[in-house]
Amino acid sequence: MFSNKLTLLFFIIAMPLALLAGCSDNTAVTKNVITQKHEAITLAIHKSPLCGCCNDWINHVNSHGFQSIVHDEDNVSTVKDKMGIEPRYRSCHTAISENGYAFEGHVPAKFIQQFLNETHANDVIGLSVPAMPVGTPGMEVDDRFDPYRILLLKSDGSYEIYAEVHTYEEQF
Repeated sequence: MFSNKLTLLFFIIAMPLALLAGCSDNTAVTKNVITQKHEAITLAIHKSPLCGCCNDWINHVNSHGFQSIVHDEDNVSTVKDKMGIEPRYRSCHTAISENGYAFEGHVPAKFIQQFLNETHANDVIGLSVPAMPVGTPGMEVDDRFDPYRILLLKSDGSYEIYAEVHTYEEQF
């Protein structure tokens, strides 16, 4: 991990002192360390205020590097309609990324990250896990798991299979 003993020595001695000192000369060191960290991707999540599985899914995505802004709404269908998500692809919550993609239902964070790192055609809305399959993030019930598909949604109402998840472990 460390290329030489001097680098290791810096991290053991100098860095903690720089962080504790708080004077202006050390601020640059502190800022450099902070800016090297990966920025969290923000998801605006629209859900019913009464949905517990939505909260569990939010905990899942937040623990995998996302930052959530939660919007509790009485009528989440309005957001789904606005995003062009057909009723047959819907679930209990809708997350929208900073760049406007929708993630409908219990899509695992791993696949959201993968999707956001790819380039997509202009007609792509986002991903969906329709309904609420048992075993998806937020829908864990003991050791039960129902295999499911993650759909790539298109603005014309069609879809492609983005991924198939056959085991609990494939989600992570």
